[in-house]
Amino acid sequence: MPAETYEFFASCLSGMEGQLADELKTLGAKEVRPLSGGVSFAGLSRTALKACLWSRLASRVTVVLGRVGAADADALYEGALGLPWERLLAAGATVKVRASGVNDQLRNDHFTALRVKDAVCDRFQGRGLARPSVSRDEPDALIDVRVRGSRATISLDLAGRSLFARDYLEDDASQDDVNACAMAASLLALGGWCESGAEGRGFVDPACADGALVVEAAAAAADMAPGLTRQRWGFFGWSAFADDEWAELLDEADERFERGLARLVRRSDGAPDPAQARIVGLCASSPAIARGRGRIASAGLKGAASIVLGDAENAEDAVDQALRCSAEGALLVASDFSRLERGESRARAQAEIAAFARTASLAPDGSVFAEAGFAADVAERFGETPRTLAVGRGRMETTVSVLSGAPKAACTVMVPDNAGGAEHPVEVFDEASSQFADRLRKMAKQRRKWAAREGVSCYRIYDADLPEYAVAVDLYQGADHAQGNAYLHIAEYAPPKSVDPAKAARRFQDVLSLAPVVMGVRPDHVFAKTRLRDKGGSQYGEAGSRPYVTTVEEGGLLFEVDLRSYLDTGLFLDHRPVREYIQTHSAGKRFLNLFAYTGSATVHAAAGGAAETVTVDLSQTYLDWARRNMELNGLAGPQHSFERGDVMTWVTECRRSPRRFDLAFVDVPTFSNSKAMGSRTWDVQRDHVELLIGVSRLLAEGGRAIFSCNLRTFKPDEEALSKYGVRLEDVTPETIPEDFSRNPRIHKSYLVTRER
Repeated sequence: MPAETYEFFASCLSGMEGQLADELKTLGAKEVRPLSGGVSFAGLSRTALKACLWSRLASRVTVVLGRVGAADADALYEGALGLPWERLLAAGATVKVRASGVNDQLRNDHFTALRVKDAVCDRFQGRGLARPSVSRDEPDALIDVRVRGSRATISLDLAGRSLFARDYLEDDASQDDVNACAMAASLLALGGWCESGAEGRGFVDPACADGALVVEAAAAAADMAPGLTRQRWGFFGWSAFADDEWAELLDEADERFERGLARLVRRSDGAPDPAQARIVGLCASSPAIARGRGRIASAGLKGAASIVLGDAENAEDAVDQALRCSAEGALLVASDFSRLERGESRARAQAEIAAFARTASLAPDGSVFAEAGFAADVAERFGETPRTLAVGRGRMETTVSVLSGAPKAACTVMVPDNAGGAEHPVEVFDEASSQFADRLRKMAKQRRKWAAREGVSCYRIYDADLPEYAVAVDLYQGADHAQGNAYLHIAEYAPPKSVDPAKAARRFQDVLSLAPVVMGVRPDHVFAKTRLRDKGGSQYGEAGSRPYVTTVEEGGLLFEVDLRSYLDTGLFLDHRPVREYIQTHSAGKRFLNLFAYTGSATVHAAAGGAAETVTVDLSQTYLDWARRNMELNGLAGPQHSFERGDVMTWVTECRRSPRRFDLAFVDVPTFSNSKAMGSRTWDVQRDHVELLIGVSRLLAEGGRAIFSCNLRTFKPDEEALSKYGVRLEDVTPETIPEDFSRNPRIHKSYLVTRER
């Protein structure tokens, strides 16, 4: 009897269907047909096992069990019940059903999966067989249901879990780590590595992060099956699975890997020698290097690849090693920058793109250059239009580019070493950017002396000193668990319409390349945002989505700052003198903090001996942050309350109570239309009179408030306020710190008292 032929579907990253189809053909697949998001093919059960074991591009392989009606839940149940589950599933297999897709009647994936699970169990029970057990975590058989219109395709997932969840990944690896393996495999395929790597070509990843691309390159060059060491498979729950067939495939894969590794690995004194590997990765992070090397070892590829500490300055050594140890006088230079698109430091991106371009410039003719994530930036450095391909969807969506020509000659700025060592060459777009580097270095030296004298550890260094480089550069020095770390927060002022946006963008890229080198700060500790000019004030754009939380110190107190995910960091540096004033005037006082943000003023008041503090903000996120800041300094207690509410409403209600305060801080936003305010909006110019009258009524005899705003055109209506006995004293000059002296309009501050 001829062996049964089955219908299979291998899913992959969108855009990689053609490459996956070619790969499956080499594995013996028949009737191969690329579709959206994957490839359908036919073959024997052995064909599917081989695809699971050897495919570098497939994320899953499923066998189609049947297509059934799915106009509603009953039709789906009856269709699933009619499938011969007792002949499709291995005896005693535990099951789980996964569903996707909706129609008018089937709108919930969980409900759809439940109906199919019921049908499977009822099928067994109806034939006098034991109902299969359900396993939520590690089923033997993972049944996949895909609803489309009035039909559903029911399949068995032969992989069980993503094929990109490589065994060399750590036990606590994230989905981002799995995605990195998927992108690495795709990038190598588009760069032609499977063929050229087997022929002995060298490989360099000048920005290898945790090493996924390096490990995938080494595995392919060593002819190692990606699934060779995986222990659990979805096909163990398939009735067509044959142990002897699988054992034969594993034996063949073992033999191929043994031969491939012997060809790839060079030895010194009998031990694998990474220094003689033709596959090299550079990384500027010691922890990432340790993870990358650990992955090489976990994959059984020790000596097949080398990951070393370095960046653009070390590119020549990496290229020399890869060429010296290769059998071919050309390289594949590849880097996956797509992870940087998902929220990593933009300065780190510039440093890694520079390393990529520098490495490519050193590669001999015939080399190929491939990257994912920054096609436009890379193309600008190469001066050629790359071959591009959109890969992935949603969070994984990025553009892969492949080039073959050498990069353009770059301008280089030599930056003195902070520790007195050799100068550092930094590639820039505009040679005039050397002026920014010089000015930043000069200001950093001046500010460093001032900060040491004043005991300040977080301060502004540069504030649009050169009009062509309109950025603000702030230094945050870590404290507590972050002691010894330094961070830069760089805000770009959006250029006026008269400035060419492309030229402004290149200058900002130069700033991000130069600032970490001038300041001696790791590129991944540099966080960039763009400040957009708005009517009457400013706001930030391009904040990252993922947090980067660390701890800093001010006046002997600790504060949590988030340097990436919010528009501001959690600590307004220009209000440092105001917080000092609050601390020195709060002993025994009842302190009120309105529009409290992260509660830094409250921390200073409590540290100064305030008898009571009340912190008010509309955002629960900021109130929780304020509470953490208090706890960080051991200042939590019942005398310190945190109250959520619209400040205008809160003040009105508080006036009706006996609560009064001796000292208040009111640092208002320029404008707000938060949904939590309902139909109300806040406008400081329009609403400040009503607010300050209310605040003045909350002050005890002799009490005072500090009112501050950052609206440059703000003019207090002193005449209207005086009618209600509210007196303002402009104290702005005394509240502008030395490091903000170039920008005295950064905020306006007033001392508020009530005439009785």
